[in-house]
Amino acid sequence: MPHRIRRWALAATTFVMLAGAAHAATDAEIARGKYLVALGGCSDCHTPGHFLGHEDKTRFLGGSDVGFAIPGRGVFVGPNLTPDKATGLGTWTTQQIVTALTTGVRPDGRVLAPVMPWRAFAHLTAADARAIAVYLQSLPRVAHRVAGPFGPGAAPDVLVMTVLPGPAYAALPVPGARKSP
Repeated sequence: MPHRIRRWALAATTFVMLAGAAHAATDAEIARGKYLVALGGCSDCHTPGHFLGHEDKTRFLGGSDVGFAIPGRGVFVGPNLTPDKATGLGTWTTQQIVTALTTGVRPDGRVLAPVMPWRAFAHLTAADARAIAVYLQSLPRVAHRVAGPFGPGAAPDVLVMTVLPGPAYAALPVPGARKSP
């Protein structure tokens, strides 16, 4: 009987090792993720300086310094996507990153800000979503905690891009414009 148990345990261990090896990130998968991240424009919202015209490549995908204001919802700053454990995705599993990317739900249950295009990413193939996740996990760690999120009415300490309905935008004063008599 002990011989059968040892044989079963060896078979189970071998299966687990092979299954794990089958899911290890490959160079090709990481390269595919890098391509998809570039194509998806992830650095636009997740790299400091991008919106100001001076992208900080030393903090690539390390979290933005600009927030998006959504009326009634608040201001949201693109978070750090690097594997830094304190300020980024370093404590998230590959599957948790895939889930957030494709369903808009973080591991803590919070729903991502509406500006995050997870609804579009929900159409990624499982292989492409995983490639993005393993690429993010392969990045150099950047220790950068982004500001916010800021609730409605809060005073953000970052530059804010605002999403406004057309009539509200049209009603904004134009600096330097003269009112006609």
